Amino acid sequence: MNSNQILDREFLEIRAKILEVAAALDRIQRAEGDVSSDSRMQLVADAITVIGTEQADAIRAEKIQLLFSREYDTKWLEGFEIASRT
Repeated sequence: MNSNQILDREFLEIRAKILEVAAALDRIQRAEGDVSSDSRMQLVADAITVIGTEQADAIRAEKIQLLFSREYDTKWLEGFEIASRT
């Protein structure tokens, strides 16, 4: 498929997801309290920036995944109290 065909196929779903994110952010803003110092809100803002940035290498999804991922911990098994098979 070419890019125009993909846009034709995906446009309505993309539009719906963007509206869903905007509505969630509106609900947060209208609610009582202040989350402006919450690090998760900064992650959301950073992800939105990545989406809006022109990417020559088309790796937006990878960059956003890395934003929301934890740093690799070689002792992750211990952190989740999972016994090693070795």
